[in-house]
Amino acid sequence: MSIKNILYNPIPYLLCLMLLGCDKDEVSSDDYLDYHTMTALELPFNDTWFVVWGGRTIDNNHHATLDDQRFAMDVVQIQNGSTFIGDGKQNEDYYCYRDTLYAPGSGKVVEMVNSVAENIPGETNTDQLFGNYVIIDHGNEEFSVLAHFVKNSITVMVGDLLDKGQAIGLSGNSGNSTEPHLHYHLQNKPSIGHGQGLPAQFRDYYVDDVFVFRGEPVRNQSISKTN
Repeated sequence: MSIKNILYNPIPYLLCLMLLGCDKDEVSSDDYLDYHTMTALELPFNDTWFVVWGGRTIDNNHHATLDDQRFAMDVVQIQNGSTFIGDGKQNEDYYCYRDTLYAPGSGKVVEMVNSVAENIPGETNTDQLFGNYVIIDHGNEEFSVLAHFVKNSITVMVGDLLDKGQAIGLSGNSGNSTEPHLHYHLQNKPSIGHGQGLPAQFRDYYVDDVFVFRGEPVRNQSISKTN
């Protein structure tokens, strides 16, 4: 799949990178539009990732219709205009597959699943939407949700205290996902599928090689912690 198709025709390609509920045509509550993230968040990955869905409008982010994922993002890795090498029929073909993911902020693991089988690319699991996931309590009613990990790759347990930047697992293709990627969102409740989504303002990162002191990744941006 070319970058052109990702940029200008994302729905057939990445529809299932969104969680169920995106058939709505109106944004969720605007209660937190002026919210400022209290946790000092950093991007939960190294290398450069591409934002497929992200931002505050439905055009930029189909998660915006969902209460808990109002400000979520889906990210992948791209090289030479594609997210994969070869024919893309195996998870191993994808550039971000098994890439290490990290805690975006210090906190405590309050919920996780590590046993969901991965999908064959192009298929999806609508019974276990988030697949393998981790929820981190940062305090101040801010909880990070990272989803779609490789089965049994998560190296932390419920109750573990994490440092910002600590490795927690590998990027995969479990749950309601058609190809390996990372789903991330911030919410105000400690349980999956509950609460209200919060804007996640990351610090000290680069957007298309331009330094951002504090910002929210938006669709079609290439983002990284280092230039």
